[in-house]
Amino acid sequence: MARVNPYEVGLAKNAANYTPLTPLSLLARTAYVYPGRSAVIHGDRQLTWSEVYARCRRLASALKQRGVGSGDTVAVMLPNVPAMYEAHFGVPMAGAVLNTLNTRLDPESIVFMLQHARAKVLLTDREFSAVVEEALALLKAKPLVIDVDDPEFDGGKLIGETEYERFIAGGDPEFAWRAPDDEWDAISLNYTSGTTGNPKGVVYHHRGAYLNAISNIISWGMPQHPVYLWTLPMFHCNGWCFTWTLAAAAGTSICLRGVDAQLIFELIRKHRVTHYCGAPIVHAMLINAPDQWKKGIEHKVYGLVAAAAPPAAVIEGMEKMGFDITHVYGLTETYGPAAVCAKHEEWNALPLEERVALNARQGVWYHLQQGMAVIDPATMRPVPWDGETMGEVMFRGNLTMKGYLKNPRATQEAFAGGWFHTGDLGVMQSDGYVKIKDRSKDIIISGGENISSLEVEDVLYRHAAVLAAAVVAGPDPRWGEVPCAFVELKQGAQASEGELIEHCRARLAHFKAPRKVVFGPLPKTSTGKIQKFILREQVKSAAAIDT
Repeated sequence: MARVNPYEVGLAKNAANYTPLTPLSLLARTAYVYPGRSAVIHGDRQLTWSEVYARCRRLASALKQRGVGSGDTVAVMLPNVPAMYEAHFGVPMAGAVLNTLNTRLDPESIVFMLQHARAKVLLTDREFSAVVEEALALLKAKPLVIDVDDPEFDGGKLIGETEYERFIAGGDPEFAWRAPDDEWDAISLNYTSGTTGNPKGVVYHHRGAYLNAISNIISWGMPQHPVYLWTLPMFHCNGWCFTWTLAAAAGTSICLRGVDAQLIFELIRKHRVTHYCGAPIVHAMLINAPDQWKKGIEHKVYGLVAAAAPPAAVIEGMEKMGFDITHVYGLTETYGPAAVCAKHEEWNALPLEERVALNARQGVWYHLQQGMAVIDPATMRPVPWDGETMGEVMFRGNLTMKGYLKNPRATQEAFAGGWFHTGDLGVMQSDGYVKIKDRSKDIIISGGENISSLEVEDVLYRHAAVLAAAVVAGPDPRWGEVPCAFVELKQGAQASEGELIEHCRARLAHFKAPRKVVFGPLPKTSTGKIQKFILREQVKSAAAIDT
């Protein structure tokens, strides 16, 4: 006879003791507790938490009136404006799924995503009217198009059936939204970059969005009522879930339509901004900005930097500037950041160079993630903690996507062996912290020896003239592959190819130094990531011409 567990007899889930987790509840609580506190600031416009809550409910109500509900997709092509923030709550309040589109997409990519997700509604800003109009012309089944007419932007045109403010004015500010029946229900859809083939649609659930919103606070040590500057696009992993984090922390969102170093310093000074996030290139822009732009900032500013491996020079530069920088790591598939280089007090006594090297690692899993490890993908066994044996960085836990929309094969491959495979290659250091060496596709194999492109880039960043650097494999008749560097110099700075090669040879094994250096602006995504696939194509094209 099966043993009966006494703790399960008569002790079932019910409305009094169980509610599905959803970040929507975070907004409801903050609007109740802090109705008059500033929630969103955009130019001269300020909204309180009670106003934001009412506007989100109006949006949900207006969407419901147009037949939007469970299983429907609402796409948005918006910069960091109040409507974008409100969509993160109003759309799921209607039971629908929010699809935030990268604002630098071409018409063909927009068409693919709108069709793949079967978007029923599209919110779009005037700034993107040309590309959206071109995409809509290619669609057979067109969504309801709603214009966001932002007074802070002058240009573009209105192309929709109605305008956002008029649309939500017809909604009910007391709309009785409810939590999803199941916290596993989808809340948002984020497409990967799709550098090879069509992009994959990453599906987030309410539970994961809620947990990462809270994990951002705990893992970063955010206080109540932070003032957060939106240097990071809200379309990118839903702003790394900080759209929902700000509701949990009852903070203030300072909107920023685009990255502008001078404006960033002005807003930090004006609003006494305490927190912001960004890719290494954003931090590099701030480091290299004129000193007069930085004057008058006397309070503590905290920043998150995220990339496969941010250059140590960036962390060092921000520290010298007086900003407190924390390194996080993650992917679209992990709700944005799911790992943090958790700092130790004893590191503060170390020389700057040693401290920066420690802080530049990917570190350990977020508080509300369940695991992060470096694993041999062939055997699915963890690698030794020797700092040298490479494996693939993998995650598991609640901060991992549901899967890829309509792509069971890719989903199965991503979750093989009960772990999410990131595609990043790393080592486990002796203290249990992860250090990424490269993307699997970016490792350069020269004469049978592996060269980490990130290691070479880190050395290039330490040259005083270098603003940005990327290293990819170039063909070589003898060695198979050799490093080829693409370098963007700081304004007014000069450096020759030979000088940079010697700079690397003095700090690396000679075979790791680049054989060629190409100067010029580097192609970047709207989040500041360097698009290496474009550089690899340039190298291939040049090699084809040479032959």
